Amino acid sequence: MLRQAIHRGLRSSCHQLGLFVSRHPVFFLTVPAVLTLIFGFSALHRFQPETDLERLVAPSHSLAKIERSLANSLFPLDRSKSRLYSDLHTPGRYGRLIALSKPGGNILHQAEGLLRIHRAVLEMKDGRSSFIGHQLGGVMELPGSKDQRVKSARAIQITYYLQTYHSAVQDLIGEKWENEFCKLIHKLQLHHEDLQLYALASFSLWRDFHKTSILARGKILVSLMLILLAAILSSSMKDCLRSKPFLGLLGALTICISSVTAAGIFFITDGKYNSTLLGIPFFAMGHGTKGVFELLSGWRRTRESLPFKDRVADAYSDVMVSYTMTSSLYFIAFGMGASPFTNIEAVKVFCQNMCISILLNYFYIFSFFGSCLVFAGQLEQNRYHSIFCCKIPSAEYLERKPIWFQTMMSDGYHHSSHHETDPYQNHFIQHFLREHYNEWITNIYVKPFVVILYLIYASFSFMGCLQISDGANIINLLSSNSPSVSYAVVQQKYFSNYSPVIGFYIYEPLEYWNGTVQDDLKKLTEGFNTLSWIQQYYQYLKAGNISATNKSYFHSILQSSFLRKPEFQHFKNDIIFSKAGNVNSIIASRMYLVARTSEKTQRDVIELLEKLRPLSLKQSIKFIVFNPTFVFMDQYSLSVTMPVLISSFGILLVLLLTFFLVIHPLGNFWLILTVTSIELGVLGLMTLWNVDMDCISTLCLIYTLNFSIDHCAPLLYTFVLATEHTRTQCIKSSLQEHGTAILQNVTSFLIGLVPLLFVPSNLTFTLFKCLLLTGSCTLLHCFVILPVFLTFFPPSKKHHKKKKRAKRKEREEIECIEVQENPDHVTAV
Repeated sequence: MLRQAIHRGLRSSCHQLGLFVSRHPVFFLTVPAVLTLIFGFSALHRFQPETDLERLVAPSHSLAKIERSLANSLFPLDRSKSRLYSDLHTPGRYGRLIALSKPGGNILHQAEGLLRIHRAVLEMKDGRSSFIGHQLGGVMELPGSKDQRVKSARAIQITYYLQTYHSAVQDLIGEKWENEFCKLIHKLQLHHEDLQLYALASFSLWRDFHKTSILARGKILVSLMLILLAAILSSSMKDCLRSKPFLGLLGALTICISSVTAAGIFFITDGKYNSTLLGIPFFAMGHGTKGVFELLSGWRRTRESLPFKDRVADAYSDVMVSYTMTSSLYFIAFGMGASPFTNIEAVKVFCQNMCISILLNYFYIFSFFGSCLVFAGQLEQNRYHSIFCCKIPSAEYLERKPIWFQTMMSDGYHHSSHHETDPYQNHFIQHFLREHYNEWITNIYVKPFVVILYLIYASFSFMGCLQISDGANIINLLSSNSPSVSYAVVQQKYFSNYSPVIGFYIYEPLEYWNGTVQDDLKKLTEGFNTLSWIQQYYQYLKAGNISATNKSYFHSILQSSFLRKPEFQHFKNDIIFSKAGNVNSIIASRMYLVARTSEKTQRDVIELLEKLRPLSLKQSIKFIVFNPTFVFMDQYSLSVTMPVLISSFGILLVLLLTFFLVIHPLGNFWLILTVTSIELGVLGLMTLWNVDMDCISTLCLIYTLNFSIDHCAPLLYTFVLATEHTRTQCIKSSLQEHGTAILQNVTSFLIGLVPLLFVPSNLTFTLFKCLLLTGSCTLLHCFVILPVFLTFFPPSKKHHKKKKRAKRKEREEIECIEVQENPDHVTAV
């Protein structure tokens, strides 16, 4: 009883809302339009791009950022003005160059050209060169060489670091130097045809990340045009009276103007634009047009004999309850994604913006589009043409006109039979589902093939879920043909044998002269290539046959002899001394480690970090390890999966809490199973399609949860509430009622994704793949899997058959009684 009472109350509220909108259509048409103009102009004036890429895509809360602060406090930049790895704990301003010889060439034989390039870089006036680090790539060693002599190398990497000391003026000079550096390398490439030059600067990643938005502008407009065209065509009929092409067009435009309003609100609240927000128009359109097409289908299910205002109210009561529920679940899912539990700022910003878009979508559909529906209904009631807005001639007048005129102006339906059958059944999608598809999909010979298809789908999904990999590589978010990606590809190919240089910081006093401490340090650095003052100092003592087994002697030789040698003077920057009276102590020191890695350098570095950190807690030596790339890698896999888990938990909790409040609990049960199947399918298939778990795929997975609910919920609830004799008849009735809207929306959604294929960006490729899988898997479940599986499993329809038989028997008894009482006058009740 409670479930029925709640459902009736919601339908009644939506009916009253529909009546209110139909009585004040001008108001509900004007207010959203004015809001769009106000916030749209605000968006243009307050537009600001996000310039801090680390803040955006790196985990907000991580140990790596704490370790960077500690390393910076121990060894600030001004202590290392001209030495190798002085800028280790912050990327800073820099310019990097990879020089690659032609296939079969030896970069070592082209030293003269390299030196000319090097001198040209050093002659640049703006900026200060901090140090130059050299690396060789594609190295071949002399066979049989014990000291690993180099025979040839294919590539060389040179790094130029700039010193800014956190000064705004010097940072601007550094930015100018980086721009000139990239231009210079491009010019030098023209004069050195025997070399391939690849340049990278600190601003290159942000530039190529933001470039995706510039490249995608035209393609998004094309997507919009395709969606508008699909909406117009799918809303059209041969019947010029009941066809609603303009209503389909206005429905898609309603979502557009609501998205513009949401963007204005976002920028007014000091939001900053970034390329990940490119997905919002597609996400909003996928949800909003579903409400548009459902309202249009709801209008077609109403009785034509009613006044147009009552028809609008009936359509609202039929559709808006379901649309309100799905919009609420969208808001909950993305609201959970925008919560403090989300550790990636890009995901949090996207979810916040999406919450605003969902609220405005809902408001604009029942107000702006509802008003358009009222005016379209009034035109239909007054028998105006749906395209030309002129009066439709009478049948007698049309009979005297040519065929082409009859085709254009005929309502396709005789006046005398307007209320005998449903004229909207002539819609081409409705006709296809009723006459062809419903019979085919419920055929007993088709069902075994559908079961086999689902087993194949589940197998591939499960296989993909076992191969999930995190997408901590920031290259996944950049323009695919950008200089940064070209540089990263070459670097991965020729310089992936070693990890980045890792700083090893000992942050407490240590007895370096103690043999046990020396052994512990050797164990910790075992397997690494090290650049360490400790190692060099021990070798110095051993070469001089000096024994430094006590503190005073160890420090005395270190300061008075070792650090004064020209070849060891740079180690002064790696040791922090403290003097108490006449006693010197080492309170902190650092060394540098380089690990041997495989081709999957990033995965190896993450594993290395996960192994070294626990050792700092177990060992007597207290240390931290850090490299600027750790900020992007640290706990990334957990950070990107957490929003999906939180959103899934929120939706599951809502569905469980409303289990006994909805009109039928089995509807929620089937909905949970269906959403789980679609979500795991998209996750597994996108992994098999080489999509990593990054911030874009995470957002798409959150969207998949809601998109599947949006389309499957009306179908499932209609099925469980259907009163036909058999499950087959019930699923046919459900598909006939909601199949048209689902097919219209998913088709428009998928067509709108096509232009993303032509944007040369890894970000848009990921977006396209994930959303294509989302739409395809949802369509597969709605039209193939559910229509077959629902005929096998509960709810049973036998009790409905028994009720109908009892009612039929009761009618027969009443008729018999009336015949006996008055045999001359028989009335059938």
